[in-house]
Amino acid sequence: MKRSFTVEKVLNNNVLIALHEDYREAVLIGKGIGFGKKRGDLIEHENYEKMFVLENDKEQSQYKKLLTYVDEKMVDIASDVIYHIAQKIGQPLNEHIHVALTDHIAFAVKRLEQGFDMKNPFLLETESLYPKEYEVANEAIKMINEQLGVELPEGEIGFIALHIHSAMTNRPLSEVNQHSQLISRLVQVIEDSFQMKVNRESVNYLRLIRHLRFTIDRIKRDEPIQEPEKLMLLLKTEYPLCYNTAWKMIKILQQSLKKPVHEAEAVYLTLHLYRLTNKIS
Repeated sequence: MKRSFTVEKVLNNNVLIALHEDYREAVLIGKGIGFGKKRGDLIEHENYEKMFVLENDKEQSQYKKLLTYVDEKMVDIASDVIYHIAQKIGQPLNEHIHVALTDHIAFAVKRLEQGFDMKNPFLLETESLYPKEYEVANEAIKMINEQLGVELPEGEIGFIALHIHSAMTNRPLSEVNQHSQLISRLVQVIEDSFQMKVNRESVNYLRLIRHLRFTIDRIKRDEPIQEPEKLMLLLKTEYPLCYNTAWKMIKILQQSLKKPVHEAEAVYLTLHLYRLTNKIS
């Protein structure tokens, strides 16, 4: 037999905090679930629509504060979206997504209502770096638009994709954003050095930015890679522009991440740049 929940605190008519033997505290969501309820009342399993647990005290506090300025309908839509994301991703998500994404969706809709169009200059990079997250974020935007009768700008797909990636990897959103912006900056260095516009849909571009993503991860972990010394000398001689551009990029990586970068990274970057600029498959 399933045990009942005991009301701890009513947050609004549709959301409340409840206690359960198997969870310390849980957030229960359901139409009218909080109406007329008081502390100590019992809630049966069939009386709520969605449930999630915020184990971290800080997350609980932030979520409670969030509900003081985000309306009930928005909370309900955000919880639908987060549930959909969790089902599609198929892995545990960091609980902070309940706070961060609910807040983001509410703010995005408010901006739209006020006539502000939030541009996302990193949209193409985000789609290329995180294709699965981008696909699910696109579905999330469609859900929000349909339920609210709005038309959020395409850039929001990228913003929500980064929230999803942050929750999947347990990395702060600020770090995920920083890395996406860093990759975009490195692509700009390439375009400036070679005086060309990079085709964002080419296979070599996708390979390059995924390589940059893994390069950043390696640098953050202080993980060395094999250094092919003979190849380095050859590339330096045969492809000086690619090689020098690779080193420009490495210096930016060092400055941005505040970490040393192994020289071998220049070799692999040079090879990617050669493929990209010579359109070699």
